[in-house]
Order: sequence, then C-alpha cells, then structure tokens
Amino acid sequence: MPKANVPVLKKDKPKMKTSRKVIAILILLFVVLMGVLFFRSQISKISEIRFTGNKYTTNADLQKQIGIGVGAPFFGTSENTIRERLAAISSIEKVTVDKQFPGLISIHIKEYPAVAYTLNKDGSLEAYLANGTVVPAKNGGIAAGKPLLSNWKKSDPNLANLCKVLGQISDNLTADISEIIPSPTVSYPDRIKMYTSSHFEVITAISLLSEKIEDLNSVIDTQQPGTLTMLEANSYSSFGPVEDNQEPQKETTNQ
Repeated sequence: MPKANVPVLKKDKPKMKTSRKVIAILILLFVVLMGVLFFRSQISKISEIRFTGNKYTTNADLQKQIGIGVGAPFFGTSENTIRERLAAISSIEKVTVDKQFPGLISIHIKEYPAVAYTLNKDGSLEAYLANGTVVPAKNGGIAAGKPLLSNWKKSDPNLANLCKVLGQISDNLTADISEIIPSPTVSYPDRIKMYTSSHFEVITAISLLSEKIEDLNSVIDTQQPGTLTMLEANSYSSFGPVEDNQEPQKETTNQ
C-alpha cells in the first residue's frame, strides 16, 4: 500500500527587514534635519574674529585678506586656508590660527621686525622690516633704537640686503647706530657710511657688517669719537682735538 505523502512543515520565515530600513531612514532624516537646523542657527556662525600681534596691518585689512567675517559659516574656511591667505601680506612672517567652537577664530600675527626707518619728504615715517618690506610706521609700530636710512632708493638691491643683515644682528650691537647712508665704490658696491649716537663715523660694507659690528662696539667703548673704517682691514682716526692731559690719538690699523 503506497505511503501517504506527509506535508513538509514550513519553517518560520525571518521577519522582513522592512522595520530596520524604516528606522534607518528615520534616523537619516533626523540627522539631516538636525544638520539643516544647526547650519542655519547662530551657533554655526562666526561670532568673533580676534587678531593679535599685528602692528603694521590693520584688523580691517587682515579680515579683508582672509575673506570672511562675523556671521560667515564657522566651518566654511579651514585654518590652513586662513594662513595661506595671510601669508600673501609681505610684512607677515608667521600666522597661527586657532578656531574655538562655538564661533571664535583667534589669529596671532607675527610680523617681520622693524630694523630701520626712513623719513619721507612729507614728514611721514616708514619702517623697513627684516625682509626688506617697507610699511608706514604707525599704530605704535615704531621700535626704539633703530637707525634712520637716508639717501636710499627703494629699488636699490643693496637696501634689501642691508635690512636682512640688520635683522640678523642683535639689538644691543646696533643700538648706537643712528643713521646709515649708501656710499658705494668700484671695489665695494655695497659700501655704506654709518653715524652713531656717540659721534663716530663708520665706513664699512653691508657684506662685512655682521662680522665687523663687534669691532665697532669695541672702538666706541674705548676710543674718542672719530672715523672708523671697517673693510678688509680696520682703521681708526680721532676727530680731535683731544684733551690737554691726553696724547693725540694715532691712527691704528688691525686685521
């Protein structure tokens, strides 16, 4: 007698994943909605841009350079972008940017130091920075103890070299120098004359200034005012007259 077919019991089918998809979609919609609300709220906007350290460029000019302002999206501009935009200003040596959520962008400016000044015909004062940049000396940007540059043409390549050299010399070694003028010769196209507050006239070259500056201070500390030449060899002669109880100063030469 044939066996009766026994119906196969159907296994319970796993629940459809529809509920999970619905939950995922709802979560996604919620995230999108919250994102839209966040980026339209004031908390996502720049509330303050704070500049520190700048003397030669105004806050307004700096803000114009970075291209953003209060009310702009906080996450719309990166720190690197701000640094790169400000680096285009020639007076700026280094920029540090700190974005502090919510809303604050703190920007610290490090400018090249002023190494000398020049007085224009209209009486205005300009500062020469260590990289050769010329900026108006205003807003408290005048540094004490820096020499005045006279009779220089701004196109003179030696002028930029002079600023670079001055920037590499410590302030205590240049504090007595009051004025520097160009005095080129065929042998020394970068020859200069310097006048000091202690009434010395100094003849040297820009390319020799770094190694000769200590000799200048040694002579100033030990000799009467006079002319000091510091080229390949150093020579000194007193202006005179000397005091009655002193012997006349003889010219001395050393290597």
